[in-house]
Amino acid sequence: MTDAYDPTRTAVLLVDPYNDFLSERGKLWPLVEPVATEVSLLDNLRAVVAAGRQAHLRILFVPHRRWQEGDYDDWDHPNPTQRLVQQRHTFARGTIGGEFHPDFQPADGEVIVQEHWAQSGFANTDLDFQLKQHGITHVIVIGLLANTCIESTARYAMELGYHVTLVRDATAAFEPAMMHAAHELNGPTYAHAITTTAGLLRVLENGEN
Repeated sequence: MTDAYDPTRTAVLLVDPYNDFLSERGKLWPLVEPVATEVSLLDNLRAVVAAGRQAHLRILFVPHRRWQEGDYDDWDHPNPTQRLVQQRHTFARGTIGGEFHPDFQPADGEVIVQEHWAQSGFANTDLDFQLKQHGITHVIVIGLLANTCIESTARYAMELGYHVTLVRDATAAFEPAMMHAAHELNGPTYAHAITTTAGLLRVLENGEN
């Protein structure tokens, strides 16, 4: 392990690993599937989580609000994504779509952060508190979607003083242009490292730079 990913100070943030995103029956899978297939998303998510556990990194699950009846109905200004959730009942509580994908279940001792209402896993949740209580300074942010919740969570992490790593093929989006924006245009303005799953695994498994 290199100094960059000291296991006592590094966490993997797995954002929104819901069936609605990642399973064939998921409501949003048809939108995600082309990019997810191209980048081997599921295999790469499995690999990063497994390698993180093997390296004794903290794994934190960072879930979106699971829709339930009445959500956003009387809000002054729900954002466009929240309006779509309201229409589609995305990640609905008590449904398969609102459960984590079978391959991404919390192990004993792993934290499930409070659900975020919008796109940042930090806003109105206990994520920052949980990270600070475990002495975390470096976060590796993976999951869905590259240009919304991943970008918002990772950018917010930078603003709070964390070292941020993006893994370009351990995320996906609805369109290739969104992936390009997330990793080629926006990511370099805030992320300390942008890598691939293979590159990250080399560091975690072999201590290579």
